[in-house]
Amino acid sequence: MWLNPEEVLLKNALKLWVTEKSNTYFLLQRRRGHGDSGGKFTGLLVGALDTVLDSNARVAPFRILLQVPGSQVSWAIASGATAEEVNRHWEWLVLNLLHTLSVFENKDDITSFVKGKVKGLIAEEVRSRQAVQEEDPEKFREALLKFEMRFGLPSSEKLVTYYSCCCWKGRVPRQGWLYLSINHLAFYSFLLGKEVKMVIPWADVTRLERASPSFMTDAIRVTTRSRQRDFSMFLSIEEAFQMMVQLADITLRRLLDNEGFELDQDLQQPAHITKRVLEEHAQKEYFLALFRLPRRERLHEVVECSLWTPHSRCHTAGTLYASDSYMCFCSREEGCCSLLIPLTEVISIEKAESTSLLPNPIIVSIRSKKAFQFIELRERDVLAENMTKRLRSIAPTPYYTFYYDKMYSDCEDNEPSGKPTTLNTEALMSAFHHTQPESSNNKPNALQCCSSAVYAVDCGKQSRWGFLNSKQNLILKVPIEQAKERLWQDHFEEYGRGVYMFRTEKIQRLVAMGIPESLRGELWLSFSDSASDLSFQPDYYANLVSESLGKCNLASEEIERDLHRSLPEHPAFQSDAAIAALRRVLTAYAYRNPKIGYCQSMNILASVLLLYTKEEEAFWLLVAICERMLPDYFTCRVIGAQVDQSVFEELIKERLPELAEHIPDLSPLSSISLSWFLTLFLSIMPFESAVRVVDCFFYDGIKAIFQLGLAVLDANAAALCSSTDDGQVMMILSSFLEHVKNEENPSPPAKSPQSGVESDQDSVQETQIADLIRDSYEKFGGLTVKQIGQLRCRHRVQVLQAHEDMTKENAVDTFISNGMEYNPCFKEVGRHCLSEGCFMVVLKTQYFINCYWGRTVTALQLHDPSLQYVEQYRIDRPQFKSLYQLLSPWLCGVHTDAVAHRTFTLLDQHRDSLISFKPFAIWLDTMYCEELNEKIRLLYRLHIPPESWPREFIQFCKTLYSMFQGEPNENELFQAIATVTSLVLQIGEVGQRSQCPGNTPEECAVQVDDASLTQGGAEAPKQTFHMDNADPGGQSSQAEGEWNVTFEQIVASLLTEQSLVNFFERPVDLKAKINSAKLNQYHERISLLMIQDS
Repeated sequence: MWLNPEEVLLKNALKLWVTEKSNTYFLLQRRRGHGDSGGKFTGLLVGALDTVLDSNARVAPFRILLQVPGSQVSWAIASGATAEEVNRHWEWLVLNLLHTLSVFENKDDITSFVKGKVKGLIAEEVRSRQAVQEEDPEKFREALLKFEMRFGLPSSEKLVTYYSCCCWKGRVPRQGWLYLSINHLAFYSFLLGKEVKMVIPWADVTRLERASPSFMTDAIRVTTRSRQRDFSMFLSIEEAFQMMVQLADITLRRLLDNEGFELDQDLQQPAHITKRVLEEHAQKEYFLALFRLPRRERLHEVVECSLWTPHSRCHTAGTLYASDSYMCFCSREEGCCSLLIPLTEVISIEKAESTSLLPNPIIVSIRSKKAFQFIELRERDVLAENMTKRLRSIAPTPYYTFYYDKMYSDCEDNEPSGKPTTLNTEALMSAFHHTQPESSNNKPNALQCCSSAVYAVDCGKQSRWGFLNSKQNLILKVPIEQAKERLWQDHFEEYGRGVYMFRTEKIQRLVAMGIPESLRGELWLSFSDSASDLSFQPDYYANLVSESLGKCNLASEEIERDLHRSLPEHPAFQSDAAIAALRRVLTAYAYRNPKIGYCQSMNILASVLLLYTKEEEAFWLLVAICERMLPDYFTCRVIGAQVDQSVFEELIKERLPELAEHIPDLSPLSSISLSWFLTLFLSIMPFESAVRVVDCFFYDGIKAIFQLGLAVLDANAAALCSSTDDGQVMMILSSFLEHVKNEENPSPPAKSPQSGVESDQDSVQETQIADLIRDSYEKFGGLTVKQIGQLRCRHRVQVLQAHEDMTKENAVDTFISNGMEYNPCFKEVGRHCLSEGCFMVVLKTQYFINCYWGRTVTALQLHDPSLQYVEQYRIDRPQFKSLYQLLSPWLCGVHTDAVAHRTFTLLDQHRDSLISFKPFAIWLDTMYCEELNEKIRLLYRLHIPPESWPREFIQFCKTLYSMFQGEPNENELFQAIATVTSLVLQIGEVGQRSQCPGNTPEECAVQVDDASLTQGGAEAPKQTFHMDNADPGGQSSQAEGEWNVTFEQIVASLLTEQSLVNFFERPVDLKAKINSAKLNQYHERISLLMIQDS
């Protein structure tokens, strides 16, 4: 255990302790008399003394000392009752501190640093012993108070957890505390009299990764758009890293694309996020990914237990997951054994008598007259009661049983009369085979089939996956389709059939060998659990078809364009009936899920599903693919596919380092492999081979596509390393995939879209799909669902930020190029700031701050992803006032709030009390970059007369007077504005006497109400401004004989005073002002919120 550092005199310590290990800064010592075999007198005496002492006074037999070179004083920092315990502490010190201490020049600094680090470890060790940190409210409250006091954030910024660690600046570490809140990462350190504070919004984080710099063994690297920070020396770095990844991922999904992602309700409300909630969320995400269940499932219990597995004749240890509609089991080693039991199939959940051999058992009986036995369940009675309640709440549903020879269910005889009769009642492949003449020449006898099958399985003794290689197939010359069927029938008898079959490594090998065509549809439905959806909602699809028929929208138009592009060469799609079935499936899904609607590649997937399943079954399989197995793939931004491409790049670097070394930029490979993931290799591989990939995908999920993609790159590694450009890389991979064949294919061949060139067939060596799949499992099969989930979560942060940056750049470029209609005179400085995104960054940060701590309006309601990007992020009046204080060069003292109020009203073009990017950018460009006339025009528009020019003229003068306060030539400016005011008043009086009905002042047209503006910041008049200078109706906006002056008269008057001209033409560094605003945005907003709190 770590000790609170205690001073030890070395000369006295040597008499009672023996040094076992030592280095420059640390000693590991053993107390004499412990572990001595020589039996020396000193050791015997010390050992006897320790034995007779009271247990509370006994000294631990092992300890670690901090020994600063040249000092006679050491510090005891750790102790242990066993050598193993103290060695763990010793290894941690060597790995994390030994190299770090070499950068210190002063020995006092070394002592202070190590003592501070050890104290932090002690505090964190105590905290980690608590099951949940909120169970120690006093400790957490103390940390929360320090967090609020040190960083000054509002109380609504909820602290989630905190860690002791070091933050590195170059090669210098700073020991301190890392605080993780719902919106920010914050670090605080006070070392050697120097205080360091750092606050990083999660919305600014572009990458999170584990790094190993030369001077650190393991660190967490946090990268933003401007810099990167390294944090190390965590007591549990993996926990801290996963917590940071989760918070960054959740925050970015909530802020940047709240409509595109389905977050749990607890995560939608940041105030509800705690460490426990995040841990439960991570566990639920793993559970849903492992069993590929709908996101609506709520996980209720997770219990360690053992399941009786008849095939192994023993109990298998693992974990039981109980959710709303399922009971699931997974062995301790992922992939060895799993079980999925829908509660709709469960008849009863009973508690059996507990014995020494079968402690705390539960028996789960299902409709097919089978039962599953779980033992060693903690709190069995509560668990059984909860599951029984959920079982009773599930309404009884028709029992859906497959008849595999005829492809129909026993509930079809009771179909309602209103159900459409046009739906396909058999798979297209079955219908195609029915139209083909039978040939008995190629039918093998049962003995041949069985011998082939046995040979295939026996090969598993030499090759784990039991594949027949191409030479063995040529020798056998026996079709093995029926042999595979026999193998599967034997497997069903031993492991069960349907959704609730035991899923083991044996079934994985059978799937990799290829599913027989006659069982393909059934097994796809079982592996994806679409059979449960089908049985639970028997009339759902038929009703969708009826409701969606005749509905014309964008999705239906896109579907019609792609119908005849879906497997056009396959014989089964040469009929109108097949095209009609495909149309119904795609249209029904678009109607079911308008958020996705229809995306390209869905037609290819649906076509393949229709070949092997009935129409309704194909629909539910498509639902499983789009909503569970490939989440966020089929959207306009294909974020899910981009995330998996980023994960694929990291897997290439990890699993194929030589290829990654020869091709440093892996983005071309990611672009090429995108279609592999979107279409499951169906669009780039011969159909009879690609369907084998789909078999693996339905059993193993996205893991199968990752490992097959790695196998493809591995098979072409030599050619790819010698390639010279991206085009050559594409040709190598495309040619390879076109020549992946399936010798076992019993179906009619379907030509690949790229296989039209016959001249190249002989020049490229063919590869068997069986060999490729075997290699993918043997070389890259170590991936787990948990690893993929963690990689996806981490890379989603990077992809979302990259997508946001690219969208911002494109939108700003478009705004600059097409912005002449808004402001034809953008100056070079303003254009430069626009191109760098400075305006957008400031506006978006202000929007995010309101998301964090806004009270009046739910900030996320102000974000409309359906709008153009420059219109999506909008700010309200209080937010704009904060920005006005930070950005405006015309601060007006106590009058600033009133001017900001008027400016907001002017820029609020849609009269919805919100300002978007366009008017905000034009306003900044006008103040900083335009000519004198345009600056005065802006001030003039802020004071256009509602009914009484004199009253507004007074406000106009107040604005000018307050702008000059604090200027070096303040008195000169005051005299100048007094002169101009007198001149304008004289002009107004002359104009009042001489005005006739035909005169029209040259000013912006305006519509006003009866409200008036007061200096104290009352509600501004509602105004509608035209961007031109002339009144659009050609009629005077002033009553006849009323006192008024025109814009041109005011400008002419101001030009008479050079000091005023110099003031408005004085150059101001806009970029510096924006950078200053970025630094002060938080402080400005926080101070306003603190005032509201008080």
